[in-house]
Amino acid sequence: AYLLLQRSSRRPRASERARLDAGDGGRVLALTCLHQAGRASFCLEERLISLATVPEAEAADFAAGAPGPWLLARVPWVAAEHRIHATAADAETAERLGLAPGSACLVVERRTWNREGPITHARFTYPGERHSLVASFTPAGG
Repeated sequence: AYLLLQRSSRRPRASERARLDAGDGGRVLALTCLHQAGRASFCLEERLISLATVPEAEAADFAAGAPGPWLLARVPWVAAEHRIHATAADAETAERLGLAPGSACLVVERRTWNREGPITHARFTYPGERHSLVASFTPAGG
């Protein structure tokens, strides 16, 4: 299941401009979403979408579906960055994910850009006990 918890269109805070790589780039659409697997909270998604780069996002119905697939279907990207780290759940995150405050969480942050500028910054927070990242590699030319 997917639930849209919060939505606002506004000027970004300084910390949000830095995360989005937006400079003083106008307004953002800020979304907080909860993804569930059965009855359990699977992932908390906190997303900023640059309305300077993706103005049509302001009219999109993100209550009907998650922003990630919507963006992939409509906005081609040319660069992306992932940052993966661990954190302790603050009180609000813990409540949304059904965890005790201070529980270990896995965080994946993603930024994407197109030729016009930054598209989005998304922060996905997962309960640490239920998630891991696995990557498989082969040598170049192998």
